[in-house]
Amino acid sequence: MGGAHVDLQRLGLDEGGLILLKRALRHHQRVDVLGLHPMLEVHLRAFCRAQGHTLDGRTVMRGKYGLVARTRAGAELEVAEAPLLCWGLAARGALVETGVPPFPFTLASKDQVWTDDAPRLYAQAAAAQWDPAVAVPWTAEFLLPDEVEDAVVSVMTYLVENETAALLIPARFLAGIHPHFREVMQLLAIQTADEARHIEVFTRRALLKRAAPGVSSAGGQASLKTLMEEGDFALAMFLLSVLGEGSFLSLLWFLRDHAPDPVTAQVALLAAQDEARHVAFGLAHLARHAQRDPGLLDRLALAVERRHRALQDTAGLNDAVFDALVLLAAGSFEVAAIARGHARVMALQVEMDDGRSKRLKRLGFDDTRAAALSALHTRNFM
Repeated sequence: MGGAHVDLQRLGLDEGGLILLKRALRHHQRVDVLGLHPMLEVHLRAFCRAQGHTLDGRTVMRGKYGLVARTRAGAELEVAEAPLLCWGLAARGALVETGVPPFPFTLASKDQVWTDDAPRLYAQAAAAQWDPAVAVPWTAEFLLPDEVEDAVVSVMTYLVENETAALLIPARFLAGIHPHFREVMQLLAIQTADEARHIEVFTRRALLKRAAPGVSSAGGQASLKTLMEEGDFALAMFLLSVLGEGSFLSLLWFLRDHAPDPVTAQVALLAAQDEARHVAFGLAHLARHAQRDPGLLDRLALAVERRHRALQDTAGLNDAVFDALVLLAAGSFEVAAIARGHARVMALQVEMDDGRSKRLKRLGFDDTRAAALSALHTRNFM
């Protein structure tokens, strides 16, 4: 760590010589600089002023700290509770120079967004990506009765608008997440990509044998609008992931089981596998948040009640979708089959309610309150 020399020959500091000088200074306290470049001494003086080093002739003596102060952006293996806004976009654990302007991240607390499951869920999500062009048997030959095909189109149209909301809601919050929580940021980015694929495959199935999609109801859109308007990250993810997408999981498995064709079955299966991860993240991060914030459960309950009041005069699930689900579950228009199909859709709604109650209890609600809040969930499912 004593002295050394570096011979730049005719190379100027501004021509790459600075790389050699800085390399020598990393290992030695004192470096004699040799060279024939006519501007060498001028460049040496400018370099030493900027970096806080001392210059004696052509000998550079390394400063103890330098003029550019740096702070460590946490530790790579330890997620900070409250990363500084002036860490900006730096990688976790990087050295950040003083002077970085604070970034307007609104979700900059570990308690707001983090779960220790985030790295595992991200890795799982990255490994599970699928290509709509090859994962779905689009060329499979089948011909459904017109009314059954129309039923599939009605359901797919309904799924498209719900998945559009499920894309836009996490996307709206994504830019507010401090990059220090990179696994959560990456996980939500993949979640939006999942929803984009779902929109693609549901649209493609709707138009596979028809020229246009089906009906979008006012009640359905009103329900989704209340989700879009929720400005709090925890509340929005609770209403979307824990209640809405959780209910949609049951619906997608129902469609997989009662699909009248292989394309419908496969798109329902693939979407359900993705949605299961979205629900898992929502549950994990909110459960952690609730443990650290005793008032969170009350705020979640108020969000459910507020949404219920806003939607109590709307029609809920549109008739075309309900009738389509009954027909798909029935398989035919025979009286006995329609009775079975109707019973299966009623059982689906009970299954959705049971699932919501279980997830609510996982967050910390007692049995009575979980059942009451589940019962208030929108009739539009999402």
